[in-house]
Amino acid sequence: MRHETRTTGGTTLAILYTETPADAWDEARWEEVRGRTRALLDAYGVVLLRGAGIPDATAFHAAVSGFGGDLIESYRGGNTPRKTLSDGVFTSTEYPARYDITLHNELSYARSWPERLYFCCLDAPDTGGATPVCDGEALLGALSPEVRERFAAGVVYRQYLHGGAGLGKSWQETFETDDRAAVEEFLTESGADFGWTADGGLRVGQHRPGVRKNPRTGRDTWFNQADQWHPSNLPDDEGELLLSLTDSVDDLPHWVTYADGTPLSDEDLAEVRAAQREHKLIEPWQRGDVMIVHNFSVLHGREAFTGTRKVVVSMT
Repeated sequence: MRHETRTTGGTTLAILYTETPADAWDEARWEEVRGRTRALLDAYGVVLLRGAGIPDATAFHAAVSGFGGDLIESYRGGNTPRKTLSDGVFTSTEYPARYDITLHNELSYARSWPERLYFCCLDAPDTGGATPVCDGEALLGALSPEVRERFAAGVVYRQYLHGGAGLGKSWQETFETDDRAAVEEFLTESGADFGWTADGGLRVGQHRPGVRKNPRTGRDTWFNQADQWHPSNLPDDEGELLLSLTDSVDDLPHWVTYADGTPLSDEDLAEVRAAQREHKLIEPWQRGDVMIVHNFSVLHGREAFTGTRKVVVSMT
């Protein structure tokens, strides 16, 4: 097997050409694929397997299981809409095709998060639709010391989850239960602040670091999705429209502040987004590709697209 790399700014993607499809790999080939993938992931934080020829979600489940690690079988507490296809296999975020999904670290607002993300393209779009990636250490290094310091102090992710009718996801959908006691237990274990509203909704606040130590390298890395939770991240005028439909930011499905409760500044957000653009790498999908992302090291997103696109994801 051979590999090559693509680099943009401080982000490098390794492409490993598997030469034969995954359903033809014997144990010796599996050992080789696992070893080469592990080495490239350790070096770069993101690897694309090209030639794996994964045809469907069942074959993807088998392939991911071959890499080891326990599959996360529930997206309980997740903020974005996705469907479970089988044990440990989900649709990627279901969001209108005409919009980008901005770069982020998966579940960085939660107390625990996946170490590895496995994406698989079962149907490539006509145009766009790539899964862009960005090295978190490169992003952090591109920020001014003052901005780094503010995010290192942490951010507070805030949610208002309605009880059945309203904007965004309900708390029942988010936590996959209608049992309030189970939700309270989950949030208490997560170290979240929360409270029920008179109309049956739920308010949640989670204080998390915006900068963490990367276990892969031992260096500080950007690890948050604060800019994604900010209303200004919404496309066109949707942020202003959403604010017009609520009495205050407290009633938004999600929003975010600095650790001390003050709003994120436009200047800080602009600097973060400029750094993301500088280091964002885009590799178009080919049908059957598998991308493996070290979640602590590399942010990911989604380009807008035309045509059909089916990308599934597993997490370990």
